Amino acid sequence: MSRGIVNQNMTNIIICGVGGQGIILASNVLCSAAFLEGLDVKKSEVHGMAQRGGSVITHVRFGTKVYSPLIEEGTGNFILAFEKLEALRYIHYLKKGGITLVNEREIPPMSVLVGTASYPKDIEKKLKKHGTTYFIDAANVASELGNIRTVNIILLGVLSKFLSFKEESWEQAITENVKQRFVELNITAFHRGRHI
Repeated sequence: MSRGIVNQNMTNIIICGVGGQGIILASNVLCSAAFLEGLDVKKSEVHGMAQRGGSVITHVRFGTKVYSPLIEEGTGNFILAFEKLEALRYIHYLKKGGITLVNEREIPPMSVLVGTASYPKDIEKKLKKHGTTYFIDAANVASELGNIRTVNIILLGVLSKFLSFKEESWEQAITENVKQRFVELNITAFHRGRHI
């Protein structure tokens, strides 16, 4: 994967997944890192049925000056998806030439669990039609670290390779947003993501 490809006046990032995956924490760390880089930052969150495993999406925008926290459809530089179906659900936000980073995890929604729908079989093929797509087995890396809850920070580490932020900004952002006893673990997870 390339490093530091985004260096422009405005960057739009969609982070999506299901409740309980640490999406809000990841977006908070990203916003903190951008702020530490001296950028104007705006964020918007939609929780929905988050506590019941429902869809969660955050809009993160940073640049020289940001007037609105909302990303318009077709203008996202990145989609960072913590679950495959959620990537497909929000792919319309990606701009032409944008990049989708997808955790390989599949979490069937309630409609699939109750038998009224089936989980799509061709998600990877559909996503690749929209631009450059990378699939990441973040759960495997998290298992190696001994804590599955680090998946969100591992994925953030993967995203960081495409941004021009200093590593020190990321580490400080993690320190400011994660409980103290988990800071070292999450910094390790972040660096593992940067080397995927």
